[in-house]
Amino acid sequence: MNPFKSSLYWRLLIWFCVANVLVLFLGGFLTRGFIEYSTARDINWSAIAQEADQVYENGGAQALADWSRQQQHDGIQATLYQHGEALYPIRLHELIERRLPNLLAADGDTVLQPWPGVYVAVEQVVGNDGQTRQLVAMSRTHTRLRPQTRQTILLSVQLVLSLLCIGLLGWWVARSVAKPVEALRDATHRMAAGELSTRVGRQGGLAHDEIAQLAYDFDAMAERIEALVAHGRSVLQDLSHELRSPLARLHLILDLARRSNSPDEAAGYFTQAEQEIDRLDRMTGEMLTLSRLESGIPGMSREHLDLVDLAHGCMAQAELEAGARNIRLQLASSGPVAVLGSPLLLERALDNLIANAIKFSPEGATVELDVTADTELAKISVSDHGPGVPEGELEFLFRPFFRGSNAARADGHGMGLAIVQRVVQVHGGDIRAINASGGGLQVQLQLPLAPAIT
Repeated sequence: MNPFKSSLYWRLLIWFCVANVLVLFLGGFLTRGFIEYSTARDINWSAIAQEADQVYENGGAQALADWSRQQQHDGIQATLYQHGEALYPIRLHELIERRLPNLLAADGDTVLQPWPGVYVAVEQVVGNDGQTRQLVAMSRTHTRLRPQTRQTILLSVQLVLSLLCIGLLGWWVARSVAKPVEALRDATHRMAAGELSTRVGRQGGLAHDEIAQLAYDFDAMAERIEALVAHGRSVLQDLSHELRSPLARLHLILDLARRSNSPDEAAGYFTQAEQEIDRLDRMTGEMLTLSRLESGIPGMSREHLDLVDLAHGCMAQAELEAGARNIRLQLASSGPVAVLGSPLLLERALDNLIANAIKFSPEGATVELDVTADTELAKISVSDHGPGVPEGELEFLFRPFFRGSNAARADGHGMGLAIVQRVVQVHGGDIRAINASGGGLQVQLQLPLAPAIT
């Protein structure tokens, strides 16, 4: 994975950059304040003036120059003036240069602060030779600290601030990362213990990084697992319930066959037993089909297909069954209707709808198929002219094994419409059943149209 595409990487990087910037500015500000207000050793300008005069008297201008350079190294620019002339030149600000003659002409000692953090001192001193000289000095602090000392203080303050900021920021980041990870760990343990309703939920505030996405994915996985397990249990319960009656009949038929007085009488019972076995086989096959559909169809093969052609093929297969009851199949369409899906599954769905309509239609009636399309959806409706369904039962038609009050009119297991609904759902469509205005039941399907092939 490319770390530059990771939102967690950028989140950590931004916060560490913020910490470094805070350390930089706070370190400089606090160091300056510490030097200015926490150091009690004010500069003794008079002592410096005496020291400069003694150096000059003992060593002359060269000694004064060496002394001045040493003072500059310690953070003070200083020299001696005599008769208004510098015995060793130093660099002063232009404003101080203009005011210096007046300061030298004034009697007494002067300490000025022309700008914040800048101090200028003029001190008179009388040497052993009787000459009056004046110290002119400038410093950026009112305390006398060597640059090395200043640098040590600055580094110390920045080190303490760095440790403090990085420690606090590291704690906050670690907490924001550890909290959802701990929630995931706890949820995993509870899932492993069989608590399938476990969910992680929203963790980490408004974070949308990889850890938050992992929590969302875990919840989706847990929800899917819970649904599959619940469905498996439901399938097992429904199947065991529905198999009980045909198995009991089969047991009774075989018992009667065993008690038969003649081979011809036993053959009749064996024929009934074969019918019950076929019934069990169909029921089990339909139940397995529904189970696979409701469990999802990973990698389901999809292709462009025309629903009108598919409907023609399904009607051709149903002609024999419809003809046996003198039922006419009628298809209405406005032209090709292309969808993207599985031909096998959609054919199974249409076969079930047509078979269901034939099953509940009276002899000589018509089963009508209508295939149309609008701007986004393909629409299929299958209508019969049978008894219809009571309004209170319409919402239960697509439930597995549901057989309404009209079920006695035809044989079945209540699985056909449940399979149709699941096929439509895995294709991103919708299905509903209504009682037609002219009588009978109408099942309406909607499927997304296939994108145009470029």
